[in-house]
Amino acid sequence: MPSETPLRVGLIGTGIFASQRHYPAIASIPSSVQLAACANRSIDKAKKFASTAGIPDSKVYDSLESLLSDSDVDVIDALLPSQFALQAVKAAISAGKPIAIEKPIAATLAQAKEIVAIARSTDIPVAVLENFVFWNVIPEIKSLLGQIGEVVYFSHYCTSPFNFNNQYLDTWWRQKPEHVGGFLSDGGVHQVALFTEILGQVDTLSALTTQVREQSGDVDTLTATLKMKSGVLGSFTYTSAVSNPRINKLSISGTNGTIIYDFSDKANATLMLYTDADKAGKVVSVPDNVQEGVPKEFENFAEAVQKQDKSLLKIPTEKAFHHFAVIVASVESSKNGGTAVKVAEP
Repeated sequence: MPSETPLRVGLIGTGIFASQRHYPAIASIPSSVQLAACANRSIDKAKKFASTAGIPDSKVYDSLESLLSDSDVDVIDALLPSQFALQAVKAAISAGKPIAIEKPIAATLAQAKEIVAIARSTDIPVAVLENFVFWNVIPEIKSLLGQIGEVVYFSHYCTSPFNFNNQYLDTWWRQKPEHVGGFLSDGGVHQVALFTEILGQVDTLSALTTQVREQSGDVDTLTATLKMKSGVLGSFTYTSAVSNPRINKLSISGTNGTIIYDFSDKANATLMLYTDADKAGKVVSVPDNVQEGVPKEFENFAEAVQKQDKSLLKIPTEKAFHHFAVIVASVESSKNGGTAVKVAEP
């Protein structure tokens, strides 16, 4: 397929995130991807999405199988509950079509391992959509690491006020989650993606979890101590079940200084650098669109497909597996009283 030809996307799962994030993202990069068809088990919901996205009625389906059979569909964008990701990947690869699935990669580690195995066995790209790794601030933070000496410790603290009007609370698969950790894995993998993209993978951890809100459907709060594969120590706290204010802060400390990225206010995030030579610290310019990564996910996916090179994927299945495995290990550790757990490998 010529690199200048936009990929024709078949989207399955025409719910909230498809309408509010995927459709606008795809529409913003027409030279890379274009919506060609959609599917939902509720044909009425599929038709409603299609009317908004400009998809003709002849390209609206009620199953993944029908979507895959459409010769005008080059790739699949699957916005399905995590427990259906494995089935979708199997079907797409069997049909010879690249597929992008939403995070978390699966509902269980066993399913996640099978997805990794399938992705390794084929040259067809299998992408996991994780927009946090495309934040412009990540390369900027990495470029500052040399100024703080040897990294010895980090803290990632992320608390968000519980929103009783959260539109996602009404989705059935979140009310009774099959994916390990429920909202912890649904949102927590974002945070893990952020700090591991900068500091590398987690080796072992000890964690405690609890459920604050009945509406969460499962544990919704965790705090953990981590040891990275590099030997760096860290702490990770995540919850979306408390009260105001929102506090999102990543602090990385080295032998000669500290980097603090505060994105509590997404519109006014700040990146601070403190060193032995400048103890007062200075504000480092945060790149524009630091919070926006969804269009970049699709640009990256399209590049890997067009160039027929799955190594170009920013988030291959192995990396997404690790993000999920950190949350699974946290839940496991808590069930065993906070004992140390080694993060699983795919």
